[in-house]
Amino acid sequence: MSVIHTERARFRALPANVTFYDLIRRNKRKSVLLMIGMGLLVMALGAALTGAVTAYSTGGELPNLWPSAALGAAAAAVVALVVSLWSFYGGSAVLLRMAGARPLEKKDDPQLFNVVEELSIAAGTPMPAVYLIKDPALNAFATGRDPAHGTVAITSGLREKLSRDELAGVMAHEISHIRHFDIRLAMLMATMVGLIVFFCDAFWRSMWYGSWHGTRRGSARGGGKGAGAAIVIVMVIAIVLAIIAPALAMLIRMAVSRQREYLADAGAVELTRYPQGLIGALEKLGASTQRLETANRATAHLYIVNPLKNALKGKGHELSSVLRTHPPLGDRISRLRALTR
Repeated sequence: MSVIHTERARFRALPANVTFYDLIRRNKRKSVLLMIGMGLLVMALGAALTGAVTAYSTGGELPNLWPSAALGAAAAAVVALVVSLWSFYGGSAVLLRMAGARPLEKKDDPQLFNVVEELSIAAGTPMPAVYLIKDPALNAFATGRDPAHGTVAITSGLREKLSRDELAGVMAHEISHIRHFDIRLAMLMATMVGLIVFFCDAFWRSMWYGSWHGTRRGSARGGGKGAGAAIVIVMVIAIVLAIIAPALAMLIRMAVSRQREYLADAGAVELTRYPQGLIGALEKLGASTQRLETANRATAHLYIVNPLKNALKGKGHELSSVLRTHPPLGDRISRLRALTR
């Protein structure tokens, strides 16, 4: 049995007739559904928390709860939209500053610019801005709101370690993120997660340090048993959502990140027509144990491999978990080999 057929046998989810385009379409559908789920979670959280506040302040009268819950859901949707717009127009500049990236000109690194330019032509996208992160760690990422405003960034450590074919594989991976609009999705998902955490934190603070304790007795006396039951139900829903929403939002974001990495790997091979380039680069990335100093939990999902210290220990890149932003490197390499005709 050939190496390709052996690798295929390891992935039952990849039938014999699978193509790069099938994988791209599948991952896009999953990502759209996950983004819808994140938006619904934000609205549900807004409705539940507003309903809880109303229940305490009005004695749990049902005619007041439903309009308040609807208003809370609408307000959460509006806030999410405003914050997302800010992220859409200004998020990439913030990410580049956080990464310590500086812009490059063609005279600084002609080979890198030639590779990026060739791949952009192959992808049918505008030439992205090119940035360098002065750090010995091996990593790279892409950002921007759309292909017309795309940016690719690579660490000096990775730039020095890669051959031209491997560099093309990495840059093709990042340009695929731009071409597939992953860069926009990643920024919006990070914004939504931050918003959900903020809502939940505000709920807990208002519950323990606000005036709720003072209004509870009066509300209970004025509303009777029905009001008390309504308060309990609404509060239980709000508390449960406040507990699970941040964790659920993080899981959704990580699921999106894992799917997008597989998609970008497939897209990179489509652009270069040479899977061994990306495979070689991924093998070098997996062998590195140098942590990227400017990376943090908020930005880790943007990079081609997880840059955090806990992912670099031992065989950390090979661990498969819903709590990880990247799929195992071994799986990514095997999928690339399995998809090679």
